[in-house]
Amino acid sequence: MPSDRWARYRSEALPSDLLAALVVSVLLIPQSLAYAQLAGLPPQVGLYASLLPLVAYAALGSSPVLGVGPVAVLALMISQALAQRPEGAAIHGAALVLAAEIGLVLAAAAWLRLDALASLLSVPVLHGFEAGATLSIALSQLPLLLGASAQGSSLPAVLQSWRSAETLWTPLTALYGGVALLALWASRRALVDVLARFWPRQRAILATRFAPLVVLVAAIACAAATGAGKRGVALVGALPELAPTIALPPLAAELWWRMLPSALLIALVAFVSSLVVAESLARRSGGRVVARRELMGLGGANLAAALSGGMPVAASFSRSVLSADAGSRTRMAGVFTAAFMALAMLLLARPLAFLPQAVLAATIIVAVLSGLSLAPYRLAWRYSHSEWAVMVGVTALTVLQGVAWALGVGVAASIALLLRRTARPHIALIGRIAGSEHFRNADRHAVEMTPGVLGLRIDESLLFTNARQLTDVVAAHLDRQAGAKRVVLLMSPVNRIDFSGLEALHALHEALAARGVRLDLSEVKGPVLDRLRRGGWSAWFRGQVFLSHHQAMLDESG
Repeated sequence: MPSDRWARYRSEALPSDLLAALVVSVLLIPQSLAYAQLAGLPPQVGLYASLLPLVAYAALGSSPVLGVGPVAVLALMISQALAQRPEGAAIHGAALVLAAEIGLVLAAAAWLRLDALASLLSVPVLHGFEAGATLSIALSQLPLLLGASAQGSSLPAVLQSWRSAETLWTPLTALYGGVALLALWASRRALVDVLARFWPRQRAILATRFAPLVVLVAAIACAAATGAGKRGVALVGALPELAPTIALPPLAAELWWRMLPSALLIALVAFVSSLVVAESLARRSGGRVVARRELMGLGGANLAAALSGGMPVAASFSRSVLSADAGSRTRMAGVFTAAFMALAMLLLARPLAFLPQAVLAATIIVAVLSGLSLAPYRLAWRYSHSEWAVMVGVTALTVLQGVAWALGVGVAASIALLLRRTARPHIALIGRIAGSEHFRNADRHAVEMTPGVLGLRIDESLLFTNARQLTDVVAAHLDRQAGAKRVVLLMSPVNRIDFSGLEALHALHEALAARGVRLDLSEVKGPVLDRLRRGGWSAWFRGQVFLSHHQAMLDESG
């Protein structure tokens, strides 16, 4: 950056970005190792995914606090996707192809301005998926936590594998996992209050962020001192030389084709979940997030992961919140985080070999379960039973069948609910509030009706999903009000009329004309009226269009 901008940045934002990067990297070190393990990949892959992808997002993204890198939910999806790779294909090579395809899909979506794809995953589906994925992740880590030889990423798979496992649990491994689990849980529950007795609370909160790293270091020291690996405790083991290189992922056509369906699904989840996090944090700080830039940033990050030996990445809610709390001011915090991660790789390569896998499992379980909340379910039950059912169904399918089934059924159910709500247009009988020019629903307010005129308000756009019902709904109202010579449709809530809606208006016009009733419109929005005119409605429409509904009801030309 130019010298004057650098000087201003150095004085205003550099200290905050450096502190945020240091704090985030402390959390990212254990998480990157743990989430690589969750995905079924070598631990160093998680470290590689925490270097260049962060720099790529910083160059292309829009959020100053988004913590990009390995993510628990994505790791679960990656694990299930890699199980579909062709026989004989290396698992890391398949992960690189998956990251490349995700990056290309997101980049193409940014180029085509398809950021509206986020609407495919409704809030109930997203909440249900996140809760189900959280439970599935915790279940998948239980065998590692206890030292069992079972495995699986769904409840049936874990139970079936556990029934046929040679080793149901290993006492010493379970001890490491249990102690780590309790230490991490206690650090989240009580450590802040304990430290706040001696330090300012904000400093105490920041200090607790180092707890996962302290637990890992203590476990490494204990395992190395006691020779835990020789006593049956599964360790991470010796890592290869940590030297990420730039290279293309495997180019086997069958591998790319087999990974593509999973890549499309993971790309959608990565974008939607990351956008939710970015927008949530932007609302807190009064900032602004550009959805298209987020597509570009995540696309670039995943392509960087594919080229540097990593794994698919997205935004982590916990690391993003931590970055915001630590004072991150710009996206340079992500660049500094990558630099700290590179330094950690140089210093920690040998000690990480002594890390028990059960401790990594404990790190994953505590991290994911800390975000589990029943509040969205309670709120959904009070607000909409049908959307609550979608949320619960997606959660259950995620745990029992897997991610693809859950998201597919969730999206289909959300679309079905939308179609059910819009299949019959809500048309309200309206009358005038006494002494005013305001018209309201006659079922909700005491109103005055105009003799000989039927006033109706259409409360949604006229589209192919509901247009066929228009004539029947209006006719039902007309049958209950004998003697009406005019029907006036208040159109202010109508934002769009598609071709099906135009045909429905024509059919209504002709049906009313056959009964000797004139159809008028009021308060039609300009763009809607423009489309009607382009549709040639002047050739058949014989009524009038009024600027206000009050004028329409006073008109006596009918």
